[in-house]
Amino acid sequence: MTAVEVGYTEDGPAGAPVVVLSNSLGATRGMWDPQVPALAERYRVVTYDTRGHGESPAPPGPYTVDDLVDDVLALLDRLGVRTAHVAGLSLGGMTAMRLAAREPSRVGRLVLLATSAKPDPQGFLDRAVQARSGGTAPLAPAIVGRWLTPAYAAAHPDLVARLESMIAGADDEGYASCCEAVGSFDAREDLARISARTLVVSGADDPALPPPHQQLIADGIPGATLVSISPGAHLPNLERPLEVTGALLAHLDAAGSHA
Repeated sequence: MTAVEVGYTEDGPAGAPVVVLSNSLGATRGMWDPQVPALAERYRVVTYDTRGHGESPAPPGPYTVDDLVDDVLALLDRLGVRTAHVAGLSLGGMTAMRLAAREPSRVGRLVLLATSAKPDPQGFLDRAVQARSGGTAPLAPAIVGRWLTPAYAAAHPDLVARLESMIAGADDEGYASCCEAVGSFDAREDLARISARTLVVSGADDPALPPPHQQLIADGIPGATLVSISPGAHLPNLERPLEVTGALLAHLDAAGSHA
C-alpha cells in the first residue's frame, strides 16, 4: 500500500533533535498534549494522527503495521528528518517497534508505552466488526473505560468526554482496518534486532495490554529499561503526566551524552 500524507503538528525549535509521538488506537495526536510543552523546550516535537484517525486520511484497507510505518517514514522524509527519537503508545508503540526493527538508522532512541509485541487478536478483530456495523461512537465508553483507572475517570469527566469524542471521530472503516492491523501484529522475532536504546513504560493497572506484554518487550530488546506507572491504565501519559513526561525526558536527554 502507498503511504498516505498524515496530519501532523510541529512544536519546538526547528533545529533541535526530533521526537515523533505516535498515538494509540482510537486516539488522535491530541492525546500527547500533556507531554508536548516540556518536550518542546528542547526538542522538535512531531505529533501526527495515524491513518484513519483525526485529520489523517483513511485509505481503503486492509492495513498492516508496516503500512503505518511507511506513513511515518514518508512524514519524516517530507520534513527532511533523517533520524528521530520515536515514542508510541499502544498501536503507536507497535508502529514505533516495527520502525526500529525495519529501519534502525532512522531511529535514535525508542520509547514504547502500554504496547505489545503480540496482542491477543480476537478482541481487536471483534472490534473491527463492531466498528463496521455500528460505527466507532458506540464503542467509545467501553474503550475509554480501559484508558483511565476508574477513580481517575470519575474525577475527570471532561477528559473522558474528550477521549470518547476522539474515538467517535475516527473513520469507521479506517479504525476497523487499524484494529485488524493490531490483530495481525507479531513483532516477537523483531525484538532482538532492535538496536535503539529503549524505554518501555507499563501501566500497572492496564486492562487492555497488561504489564506482562511490556515485560516481554523489555526482556526481548537488548538493554531495554522497564518503568511501571501506578496507578495507571492504558493511557498512563494522561493519568500520570509528570511521571511519564519525566521518564521520557530522562531517556531522550541521555542521548546527548550516550548515543
